[in-house]
Amino acid sequence: MNQKAEASSGPLTLVELIERHSSALGAQLQAHHLSVFPPVAKKSIRHFAPSEAAKLIGVREVYLRQISNDIEGLDISTTAGGRRMYSIEDIDKIRRHLDKVGRADRMYLPHRRSHEALQILSVMNFKGGSGKTTTSAHLAQYLALRGYRVLALDLDPQASLSALFGNQPELDVGENETVYGAIRYDDEQRPLKEVIRETYIPGLHIVPGNLELMEFEHDTPRALMKRKPGEALFFARLSNVIDNVEGDYDIVVIDCPPQLGYLTLSALTAATSVLVTVHPQMLDVMSMNQFLAMVADLLREVQAAGGDVNFSWLRYLITRFEPADGPQNQMVGYLRSIFGAHVLNHPMLKTTAVSDAGITNQTLYEIERGQFNRSTYDRALDSMDSVNGEIESLIKKAWGRAA
Repeated sequence: MNQKAEASSGPLTLVELIERHSSALGAQLQAHHLSVFPPVAKKSIRHFAPSEAAKLIGVREVYLRQISNDIEGLDISTTAGGRRMYSIEDIDKIRRHLDKVGRADRMYLPHRRSHEALQILSVMNFKGGSGKTTTSAHLAQYLALRGYRVLALDLDPQASLSALFGNQPELDVGENETVYGAIRYDDEQRPLKEVIRETYIPGLHIVPGNLELMEFEHDTPRALMKRKPGEALFFARLSNVIDNVEGDYDIVVIDCPPQLGYLTLSALTAATSVLVTVHPQMLDVMSMNQFLAMVADLLREVQAAGGDVNFSWLRYLITRFEPADGPQNQMVGYLRSIFGAHVLNHPMLKTTAVSDAGITNQTLYEIERGQFNRSTYDRALDSMDSVNGEIESLIKKAWGRAA
């Protein structure tokens, strides 16, 4: 800010100061986004080595090499040294081919069957900075990379999940292009299908977010006052629109706002399972205590009004964990002693690989391994895979499948 100019025109009001800072920061963020993703660029995901591709598909590497030669239209790229590298599209084609010609007792496409219910997983915490969006993004990608049909739903007005998936909320998401468009109370309401977007990963779609989502928080109190007899209450609106696309997906991952408002309550009511992210620090745990007490009170009200608040499972995920930090280990032990098996066995480690990838709006599954120290990257990826694999096992258990 030019102090001379400010002095000559008089002091700025608080509103003017905030507006000026917002404008300046917005301009810089847009410039950064354009430098990382120019208008002609599209987000993509890296190619996978044969060992990685084989693991994702669920076959041995030697069989992958053999079957790859038999699939018509498969054009696998090679490195300068002649090594095969598989794109995510290649992996999807191979998986679908194997599902047609493979053994009847193998599920190369792990889509849910007609008797298996759509799994809706709400990722939430009352406090920002708990790794909620990082968890949501990596979980959605992990599941899609393994062949599930996944819908990522960004309910956070800050829309960090959307940005990670290449949808800059200020530039790429227009009016009525968030889930608000599907759950709003007026004549502008539109089908959820119309706001769902494809991503650069086959089988992974997203409903982006932006500040427009705050309109639901403002509209709902007025709608409650004008509600007609028999009309669905606010908490059922999200569940109802998800029902309309149920046949297209196996799993829905909802990134909730870091506050307990109407959107979060809607996500809780729609959910078949809940994942609470916890940073193992005393202030964060104290905040979570308040969050849980408020959730319990509000869910009682929702239940009394006819809402379904039964979950297949609820788990706590330890995030940003530093194994060498004594106080953090004590806090994790404290949480396990209270919540028992409701705490996931695997924590999400704090690592520079995740934070460095985030600078360019990327995830661990997107970024090239060579951009990091190999041991740092491998350690971060192993931690992320262990967490997501444990969650996948819970989803399979809810379906009645072997983990």
